[in-house]
Amino acid sequence: MGLAKSADVASRFSAFIDGLMSVIGHAARAKPLRDYCTGLMMPCDRKSVEPMAAITAPDRTAAQHQSLLHFVSQGDWSDQQVLAKVRDMVLPDIERHGPIEAWIIDDTGFPKKGRHSVGVARQYCGQLGKQDNCQVAVTLSLANHHASLPVAYRLYLPKEWVTDRIRRRKAGVPKEITFKTKPAIALDHSRWACAAGLPRGVVLMDAGYGTDTALRENITALGLSYVAGIQPQTSVWALGTGPRPPKKWSGNGRPPKLLQRESEYRPISAKKLCDPPAIACLAQDHVA
Repeated sequence: MGLAKSADVASRFSAFIDGLMSVIGHAARAKPLRDYCTGLMMPCDRKSVEPMAAITAPDRTAAQHQSLLHFVSQGDWSDQQVLAKVRDMVLPDIERHGPIEAWIIDDTGFPKKGRHSVGVARQYCGQLGKQDNCQVAVTLSLANHHASLPVAYRLYLPKEWVTDRIRRRKAGVPKEITFKTKPAIALDHSRWACAAGLPRGVVLMDAGYGTDTALRENITALGLSYVAGIQPQTSVWALGTGPRPPKKWSGNGRPPKLLQRESEYRPISAKKLCDPPAIACLAQDHVA
C-alpha cells in the first residue's frame, strides 16, 4: 500500500469514528472507541479486549486493557442509534454502485470459552462449522452486487438463559427480554426494516430460516419476495398447480372450510419436484 493510499484509508477511518462519536455519548469515550475499532481491524486471532489492548498499546497493555474493558462493560449507548448512524454513513456509498437487490437473513456465531457472556451456549457456530460453545446473533443485511451492510442485529438468548434468573441477573439481562426463536427475531428485523422504509430487495435465507413456515408466510404478508432454502421433505405446489378453493355452500349443513384436496390437487415433496434433488431451494410462489 502506497503512502497516498494509506493516508486515504486513515482519513476515512477517522471520519467513520467521528461519525460514531455523534451517537456514542460522552467525549471521554472518543479515544477508547478509536482504540477498540482499531483493535477490531488489526490482525489478531481473538477480538476480545485483552489481545486488542496488547496490539493497540504494547507499552502499557495493563492500563489499556482496563480502559477498553470499562468502555465495553459500561457501554450504555443505544445500539439502534449506532446502527442507524452506520447505515446513514455507509448505505449511500453502497447504493452509488447500484440499488439494493437483496435482504439477507442470517446469523453469526462468536466462539467463547466460558459460560458467563450473555447468550453463550453450546450451539451451532458458523465460524467453526460445528456445534460448540458460542454466542449467536441474528442479523438482517441489505446488499447489492457491490457490498452488504448489516442494518439489524440482535443476540439470540437460548432457553437455558431465559429460565436462569441468577445467570440473567449477573449478566444484566433486562427482565423484559423473553425467549424468541431465531426465525421470530428475523421476522422482527424484517418488520422493522419495512416500517423504517429501507430500500427493499428479495429476502434471502438458508434452510435454518427457510424451513419456518410462519416466517415465510409473514414475509409474504409484508409484501416481500423471498428465496429460501428448505428441507427435501417440505410440501410444495408445482408451478401452475394448487389446491382447489372450498366448494360453494348450498345453505344446508355446515359451510365447508377446508380446501378440497383431491388426488390431482395434492402437494408433493420438494425432493420429488426438484431435479436434481440434492438441494431444494424454491421461490415463494411454489411453497405450500
